[in-house]
Amino acid sequence: METTAETIYRKIIHIDMDAFYASVEQRDNPEYRGKALVVGGLPEGRGGVVATASYEARKFGVRSAMPSKRAQQLCPHAIFIRPRFEAYKEVSRHIREIFSRYTDLIEPLSLDEAYLDVTTDKLGIGSAIDIAKEIKQAIKDELQLTASAGVSINKFVAKIASDINKPDGLKFIGPSNIEAFMETLPVEKFYGVGKVTADKMKRMGLHFGADLKKLTEEEMARNFGKTGRFYYQIVRGIDDRPVQPHRETKSLGAEDTFPYDLTEVEEMNAELDKIGETVVKRLRRYELQGRTITLKVKYSDFRQITRNQSFSKPVDDYETIVTTAKNLLLNSGIENVRIRLLGISLSNFGELQERPPKQDNTGQLSIFDE
Repeated sequence: METTAETIYRKIIHIDMDAFYASVEQRDNPEYRGKALVVGGLPEGRGGVVATASYEARKFGVRSAMPSKRAQQLCPHAIFIRPRFEAYKEVSRHIREIFSRYTDLIEPLSLDEAYLDVTTDKLGIGSAIDIAKEIKQAIKDELQLTASAGVSINKFVAKIASDINKPDGLKFIGPSNIEAFMETLPVEKFYGVGKVTADKMKRMGLHFGADLKKLTEEEMARNFGKTGRFYYQIVRGIDDRPVQPHRETKSLGAEDTFPYDLTEVEEMNAELDKIGETVVKRLRRYELQGRTITLKVKYSDFRQITRNQSFSKPVDDYETIVTTAKNLLLNSGIENVRIRLLGISLSNFGELQERPPKQDNTGQLSIFDE
């Protein structure tokens, strides 16, 4: 929130596509329309996880990040399909172009949602509500998809607002209503409060925003760490974070969950070879090099560890990344273990050294690509 002698509020819009992957599939495949559709890992074998589900499937309790096997139990007649990320990225690029007609202050959060700062909009419309309506209509007309929008004076409230009237919703929460709204908001609805934190809050007798307001900032920090200070601010409607058009990438990587547990070193190394190829492709597309290589291992009992190694100079070459990951795995103790997931990521990015012009035709990734 910006202030001068007279309070001047930002105009922030949060746009969130409705059941994005599933909606694109239903648009492109008439046989899926009106059906319970689940996009993500298939339930066969050990199964994967749900990326998103159509609203027809959500009526049965199917949710993102849910194991596909559980989704099938809840909705036995659901249709399961694998994602088509290139199709979703192309739609995202079009959505991004629609946003850019109104403002250059766009902060994408994923392929299907973004913050827009329209305090000063390109077309001189002035009303953030009218801009949100125009964007929603353009998405509907040009892409045959629906989006929900939240409009407020800061990012946190706008994001909460966009979820209130889904699908195809629009909710405005003005400055005079923010504190009252936050007081009635269940703690699990606070952005950033996961299940573990929500359960802890409830054990402390903190069920709504009004309960959180009873704690001092020091008490919030003592119980919930750095994010406690953030909760202390936002429950009072204070969120000064600007919309950041170019968010810094903190890490980049890839991981894979296997259809059966890996028990042999040769199998593990073969999977790391494949994962390493994906990581290198992503590094090259984003033109990034990292000084820290991290290995992620998840065992059959869901216990998870990470191991990392840092270098004095940033790297992006396949041999260094894969060899380091294999050494980290070997040194983590892999005798008599069963591994269900392996992942490699790079972080602590440095400037990319000048390299010859690219010879492929992949082009530059949209800012909406993850």
